[in-house]
Amino acid sequence: MSGGLDSLLETLGWAQWIVLLVALQRLAELALARRNARALLAAGAQEHGHGHYPAIVALHAAWLAALFLAVPPGQAPDWPWLAAFVLLQAGRAWAIAALGRRWTTRVIVLPGAPLVRVGPYRFMRHPNYAVVALEIVILPLAFGAFGLAAAFGVANAALLAWRIRIEDAALREALRGSIGAAPPA
Repeated sequence: MSGGLDSLLETLGWAQWIVLLVALQRLAELALARRNARALLAAGAQEHGHGHYPAIVALHAAWLAALFLAVPPGQAPDWPWLAAFVLLQAGRAWAIAALGRRWTTRVIVLPGAPLVRVGPYRFMRHPNYAVVALEIVILPLAFGAFGLAAAFGVANAALLAWRIRIEDAALREALRGSIGAAPPA
């Protein structure tokens, strides 16, 4: 049994190890997102545009799988691109921390809650989406996978455009409904 594990460990390269780490990070984020979503829904929040969510999950899973399978294990990383990807993780953490308990991977809006205007949200409307868009392009570039960077970058841009329209409409609706309402406790 250990011979098979040793063989597996020898066949994994930088790209595969990094993909596994990113997958673990995303799974931890999904657990946080689910906990936050349950709390928001219990507090009266509403989910919007749930139809786009499976496409986003599929895109991210396919991106990680493609990187894992398409990059040869012997491919060394391009260190500046990899460093840029690592720096993006700080931006990702900053955006998630700024939203706090309101951060989810779905579009869930709590009526009457003010827009978040702290952290990176002081500077742009959708900083987490900007980080994701860059991540999806930069990680493949770190391993010379230019075709994956282009294909997944374009597909992600299309999905994010759809999601941002859904989210912006949901936020407008929630803010319109909150005029004159008491702020949430």
